[in-house]
Amino acid sequence: MSHADLPSPPRRLSSVGGALRLLKTFTAEEPELGITALAKRLGVAKSTAHRLASTLVAEGFLEQNPVDGRYRLGLLLFSLGAQVRRRMDVSELAVPHLHALRDQSGETVHLAVLHDTEILYLRNIDSPHAIRTRSYLGVRMPAYCTSEGRALLAYSAPLVVAHVLRARLQPRTARTLTDKAQLTQLLAQVRQSGYALDDEESEDGMRGVAAPIFDANGAVVAAVGLAGPAQRVSKTSLRKFASLVVQAGQAISARLGYQPEPS
Repeated sequence: MSHADLPSPPRRLSSVGGALRLLKTFTAEEPELGITALAKRLGVAKSTAHRLASTLVAEGFLEQNPVDGRYRLGLLLFSLGAQVRRRMDVSELAVPHLHALRDQSGETVHLAVLHDTEILYLRNIDSPHAIRTRSYLGVRMPAYCTSEGRALLAYSAPLVVAHVLRARLQPRTARTLTDKAQLTQLLAQVRQSGYALDDEESEDGMRGVAAPIFDANGAVVAAVGLAGPAQRVSKTSLRKFASLVVQAGQAISARLGYQPEPS
């Protein structure tokens, strides 16, 4: 028998890579697969496929048919997909309100979501002024020192806030607030006022204000923010812009089906 005739040894996969490839083997045509089929498609030993599948079942990414033992995608994936869909919905539904806010204020407007300890900017509507903030589209920034991040954290679950504040809080400018007790107090003030400020704390020479956006279940899902150069956006004008930002946040929330409780 020549080398060409020898069977290929089972492929070695990293745990994460193998788990992800296993999930992608399921299709609409084959929604359930057994260990033999999974091992064949991945090119690994049955023991490896079984280990990966068992781990994914334990984490909720797979389910096992109690009748024949075959595997299928778990409902956790539906939940995760729904989160992505909600972000897409927010991003699309917010567009006219973001443009209106930019036109009313003349400053750059952002839409951001919380991503672990950071925020991720999903939309960026530029100011018509020559001097303006840079585009943040697709950029991640720390949640603790940005107005959007503070607006999100103020209405997030305590465990989410604790996770963010457990991280090492690096000062980004000379004004950045990094004291965790003071930040906790600041978030309480954001809940009272309905908006969050960034007074040159995330970037030198830039000020911003943001408000939360809620979905139909009352959960905070995004933040709408406005930012501009400190030489044009004074502290006084920033607080005047706050009412416009809050109104934009309320309008977008209403589009998502949010109904605030009667005061």
